[in-house]
This record gives sequence, structure tokens and C-alpha cells, in this order.
Amino acid sequence: MKRVLLTVALCVAATAAFAQKKAVNEAQSLAKGNKDFAEARTLVKGALENEETKNDPKTWFVAGFVEDQQFSAERTKQILGTAPNEPVMYEALGAILPFFKKAYELDQLPDAKGKVKPKHVKDIKSILSANHVYYINGGAYYFDQRDYAKASNFFEQYLEISDLPMFKGEKVAERDSNFMTVQFYAAVAATQLGDSEKAIQALERAKNTDFRQNDVYQYLCYEYEQLKDSVNFEKTLEEGLTKFPEEKYYLLNLINTYIYSNRNDKAIEFLNTAIAKEPNNAQLYDVMGRVYETGFKDFTKAEEAFTKACELDPENTDILSNLGRVYYNQGVNKQGEANLINDNKLYQEELAKAKEFFRKALPHFEKAHQLKPEDTEYMTALRGIYYNLDMGKEFEEIEAKLNN
Repeated sequence: MKRVLLTVALCVAATAAFAQKKAVNEAQSLAKGNKDFAEARTLVKGALENEETKNDPKTWFVAGFVEDQQFSAERTKQILGTAPNEPVMYEALGAILPFFKKAYELDQLPDAKGKVKPKHVKDIKSILSANHVYYINGGAYYFDQRDYAKASNFFEQYLEISDLPMFKGEKVAERDSNFMTVQFYAAVAATQLGDSEKAIQALERAKNTDFRQNDVYQYLCYEYEQLKDSVNFEKTLEEGLTKFPEEKYYLLNLINTYIYSNRNDKAIEFLNTAIAKEPNNAQLYDVMGRVYETGFKDFTKAEEAFTKACELDPENTDILSNLGRVYYNQGVNKQGEANLINDNKLYQEELAKAKEFFRKALPHFEKAHQLKPEDTEYMTALRGIYYNLDMGKEFEEIEAKLNN
């Protein structure tokens, strides 16, 4: 009795396995004839989940084959001048590789006799090779749709296919202009995902490719800055400056980095380098003035730098007020020193020096106020100057404006 039951059980199992294999064949037939892709997917899905067929390389190959046939059907429309259903076309294309990778893996396993007899590798290679370039189109399509996750996925699949061992030494694996372009746009798409670590991984890969490296380095700097990774941010800026010495982005950001980290000697060194390249750039002299003023407390050199900046850009209110501030603060300091002196004669001498600084500050703040009459910063500075120079009428006028 037990023997009979066992035989029945084996028959049932064999029947179930046969049914699933038949479903796989039917799915392939449906897809090949462009008859019913939805039904083909349903059939092969069942086989992928069935214990008897889920480890059969043909099951996975047919799953990918169905997607390829759907993609090819839409692509044929495009070739013939009819508008394809692009979402359907690219959704199918994007689904092929995962199925084929599993099919290839299972196809490399030895049989019962220990021999490897792949049955699907040739077809897998043929299909992936023929479709390879269309992954670029798919990535571009999703990029234009601003679906950067799918765009990234398509670009990455293109690169992955190029790296598959089955294509080693073949045209698909060449690091040609397409490969370099895709590496770049894969990195760009990754930067739009809000995942700096993923973006950095793609950008670090792309920076070694001779395609738009300057852009790649700048994207990398941005991502490291987002992560607050100051070490790699600075390192990348330095690499970028070495590779692209004419690109101001790296030099100016390095200067800011040195300023914020109180490495003022390095900041001045790089500012001098920048000024040598752009001797008529008022902003560089303005930044140098601020480094000398705040970093070194060297008002003489700060004054020289701000004066040069004013000569180059005389209508710039920020630069005007920076120069005026250097004089004004020295006046305040000198006045404070004078107030500590008990000897009246010496007091008057020091006070006169303080007023001289206020007089030097005056025209710069007056011009800044003239250019931006509503800016309270300049009016406040003028009020202090008028007060210290005993300019009563002017003091009352500016006080009225401030209180208006």
C-alpha cells in the first residue's frame, strides 16, 4: 500500500513539474508571436515560484525573453515610424538583465555528470548585445522625465553589461565614448537622488574617465560638502585645482576653506596665486583685505587690499564699507586708548589721531550711503562718524533718517 501511495506521489510531482515546464514553453511561444505578453508573464511567474522549475535556467531565460520580446515589439514601431509606448518599452527593457543574470548563473552549473553544458548563453549574449545601446536611450528618457532613480538604474545596467565576464574582450566591453558618457550621466543622475554616498561612489568612478572631468570634480566637491566631509572636500578641491588650474571654482573654494579653518597664511598664499591670474579682480583684493583684517589684525595690509579693490570697483558698496570699516575701527581703538590717558596734552594728541581715522572712513560710507540710501548699515556707521567728528547738523539729519 505504501508503495502504491509513493508511486502516486511521484506521479503527481512529475505531472506538476511537467505542467510548469509546459507553462514556460507556452510563455515563450506567446511572447515570440507577440500574442499576449501579460499572459506570458503570468505563466513564467508561476514557474519562477515553483520548486520544480525555479532553479531551471530556462525558466529565467524565458522570463527575460518575454521582456525582450515586449521591448522589441515597441522598438519595431519606432523603427517603422510609429510612436511606441515608451513607458512599456523601457519598463520591459529594464527588466531583462536581472532575469538573464540569474539564467546565466544557473546555466553555468555542472550537470549530474559534472559537466557544464550551457544552453542559453549564446542567446543571452545576442540579446544583451543587441539591446545594449538602448539602455542609454532608456536612461535619457527617464532623465528627461526627472525620474532620476530609473535613469540611474538604466545607466548602471548599461555599465554592468559592459563589465559582464561573458563580454570580456568583445565590443560590448569597450571603454568607448558611449561608456564614458554613460559613466558621467550615471553619476549626474545619482546626484539627484539625495543620497550623497551613492552619488560619491558614482562620481569617484567617473572622475577617472576622460569625459567632463571638471564637472565631475565639482559635483564631487558638492557631495562631500553636503556630507560635511571636510577632509575629502579639501582633497578633491586640491586634485581639481591640479587638473584644472584655470578653473576658479577650486581656487576660490580652497581660499574659503582656509579662511574658515583659520589657516590664514594658506589663504593669503592662494589669494596671491589667484590675483596673479586675475590682477583686475576686485573681489580677490576684497577677500584678501578681510583676511588681513580679521585673521591677522593687520590693518595696514587690510587697508592696502581694500583700497586696491575700491580702485578696481569704485561703485561696490560692500567694498566701500569694508575700507571705511577698517578706518572706523582703528578710530574707535585709538579713541579708546586716548580715554585711558590722564595727561590732557597727550589725550588731545591721541584723540586727534582717532578723528583722523574717522575722517578717512567718512567718504567711503557717504558714497555707500549715496549708492544705497535705504541701507541702515551705512547710516548707522555715518551716525557714529558724525558724532565723533562733532558734525552736529549731519548727525541730526542721519539720526532723523534712521528714526523715520
